[in-house]
Amino acid sequence: MPELPEVQTTVDGINTVAKNRRIVDTWTDFNSLAKMFSGSIKNPAYFLKFKKAVQGAKILMAERRAKNILIHLDNKETILIHMKMTGHVMYGSYVYDKKKNSWSPVPGQTALEDPYNRFVHLVFTLDNGKHLVLADSRKFAKVIVLDDMTKEEMKLIGPEPLSDDFTYDIFHTNINRFQNKYIKTALLDQRLVAGIGNIYSDEILHESHILPDRTVSSLSPIDLKTIYKNIKPILKRGIDFGGDSTSDYRNIYGERGTFQGKHKVYRRTGKQCFTKNCDGIIERAVINGRSAHFCKECQK
Repeated sequence: MPELPEVQTTVDGINTVAKNRRIVDTWTDFNSLAKMFSGSIKNPAYFLKFKKAVQGAKILMAERRAKNILIHLDNKETILIHMKMTGHVMYGSYVYDKKKNSWSPVPGQTALEDPYNRFVHLVFTLDNGKHLVLADSRKFAKVIVLDDMTKEEMKLIGPEPLSDDFTYDIFHTNINRFQNKYIKTALLDQRLVAGIGNIYSDEILHESHILPDRTVSSLSPIDLKTIYKNIKPILKRGIDFGGDSTSDYRNIYGERGTFQGKHKVYRRTGKQCFTKNCDGIIERAVINGRSAHFCKECQK
């Protein structure tokens, strides 16, 4: 699932290519009458309302809240996109095949022709003739017009870790609510801090030399300060390298990020630890249903 660096990279891309562009048409092939999708564009009736709400509006800007993309329009509506497991947003020139009811990039846009980019399920046609599209191989992504209920739900999300407001005091207060949880589980909980997932929690804990199955109550004040100190630099590093494309994630131009080449533990099971003077081998375990990668030699 795209985490904070991938979502921020996408948001920055949208602001680069689509800011002040007007949405002139909207298309989707999502089509489900399942009750669980009644409040998203996967439901045909909801999509008609969605299309009416966004079509003709100008994109003012995009921003990120946790793992959500928020695209603000000049008619005071906001499009929320949560990319979930395999979604990513791209920009380029696309052509519609009426017989296949599908969109594909105009030939010559090499990155957009990446096989991971072919699962286009939502298309915004912009006033410059270009397209903003959502590709999602597993169709898990969520797209809605931001409503009052979702606004209330988003108030429960923890602080943004890259914000100047994310102080150690706030982190310490929040993490005290997770005393009986494993630290890995706590970092994944969006009520503690926004936007951290499997990849970056593993990297943060390795850099902090703390095992993922330590309970929060077992961590010393120094341990907690070390974790806090490493959150921002590692997330910023993920952004600097354009996000992580271990799986499907691609940026606004359909290109892979490169953070997967910088992992110290994530998906490195059985390989030598990179920590100086450490002879440990990276291991993998499942903690509360989520994978964790770590080195028992230098993480304690």
